[in-house]
Amino acid sequence: MVSSVTESAGGRVDNLLSFTDQLLVLGQRATGQELVMQCVWVYDRAIDVAAVRRFHRNFGHGLMGRRVERSPLWFGRYRWVAAEGPACAIDFAVQKRPRSELSAWIEECAQQPVDPEQGPGWRLGVLEMTDGSTAVSLVMSHCLSDGLGALSTIAEAIEGQVHQLGYPVPHSRSRGRAMAADLRQTVRDVPELVRTLATTARVGFARRHEIARSKDPGSPVAPPVTGDAAADTNVVLPAVTVHVDLDEWDARAASLGGTSHALVAGFAAKISERIGRSRASDGAVTLQIPISDREPGDTRANVASLAYAVIDPTNVTSDLSGPRRAVKDALGAMRDTPDETLQLLPLTPFVPKWAVRRGSDVVFGLADLPVSCSNLGDVDPVVARVDGSDADYVMLRGVDRRVSRQFLERRRGLLTVLAGRIGGRISVTVVAYQPGGQLTRERLRALVADTLNEFGLVGVVDFTP
Repeated sequence: MVSSVTESAGGRVDNLLSFTDQLLVLGQRATGQELVMQCVWVYDRAIDVAAVRRFHRNFGHGLMGRRVERSPLWFGRYRWVAAEGPACAIDFAVQKRPRSELSAWIEECAQQPVDPEQGPGWRLGVLEMTDGSTAVSLVMSHCLSDGLGALSTIAEAIEGQVHQLGYPVPHSRSRGRAMAADLRQTVRDVPELVRTLATTARVGFARRHEIARSKDPGSPVAPPVTGDAAADTNVVLPAVTVHVDLDEWDARAASLGGTSHALVAGFAAKISERIGRSRASDGAVTLQIPISDREPGDTRANVASLAYAVIDPTNVTSDLSGPRRAVKDALGAMRDTPDETLQLLPLTPFVPKWAVRRGSDVVFGLADLPVSCSNLGDVDPVVARVDGSDADYVMLRGVDRRVSRQFLERRRGLLTVLAGRIGGRISVTVVAYQPGGQLTRERLRALVADTLNEFGLVGVVDFTP
């Protein structure tokens, strides 16, 4: 495989973060919230520990072998620096735990600190269970890579492929040299900044009503939060994973007049309806569907565009033609009408924290209560072999950490659905929060199982047949 190193005209490695990646780091710093990814392998037996150790040594290269280094200038571009090799030691659980506590351990792993700037940017943990089974958890900062980039790096590490991207070591530039270089970079960016300012004025005028609503604490988009002591308490969001046999999933999708993608979308829409996350006007559900733009050799961390599909959840359990058409139309609209706000990204280095927070209100406080629905499709089978052989179950999910109850209430809840096809099964993880916090993990588990039953499907919920 060709190493994905990008060189500048002078022969030096281009280690500038893309504007999108810098904005994600800025957003994490401004809001205090963190977005991480987690991959969990469950073996119904003991694992080959030596193979897992090899994976651990190999994984800290390529997209995961780096950290973010800020510019000494408040308006400067951020840069990637090398952080190759294991980020920290493997966390072997001290005591065996019963299989019934597996989900609790997975959540504990997801809450362990990872930091794209100071490190570690990722962590690996192993749990032996009292029934002889074993679980391996990998938690990664989303600032280092998106899902497809992470899966590619996992597959390469399992196969023993190690790539150096050629980034400089941390703090290799003196403060004076860094300031001078970053100032020159800003000057080079001036023509693009001028064009962006003109676009900003046009987009700001077109979206002035959305911005005005985000400023109004009494608006339906950003409802007021009752000022109690628990408002700023961080919430660990309830999460449930279900695994369904691929043949059964595909057969059911076909019998309902849809595809696997349409069934995922219909499942997400029905879950959304059941927790009350749908438009008040017509009961429809708006899905935000990330579509990867990643190309071979791409060293950007996050490379995706968003498509928006509006689905009527009423009859999705008996007819998938609506979701199938809605997803197709959404993809076409995304290609034909690119999001003009992406043209504002060159302003990222100049955006103050308060503006990042306000922008978050506009994006996540939309009146139609969007649902994040990510579909990874067919995942490379190698990803299932963290110990050299196929795991019995593989779970994939994104985790929102350090999210306050106030944040969730202002956005009137949250729902994310992530699906991936691997190891002969489709893995679907649902993460949800209802206003008031009445949706416990136990209730979500029952809701997911009931919804699966509504579609005429049987699955393994949270690794328990």
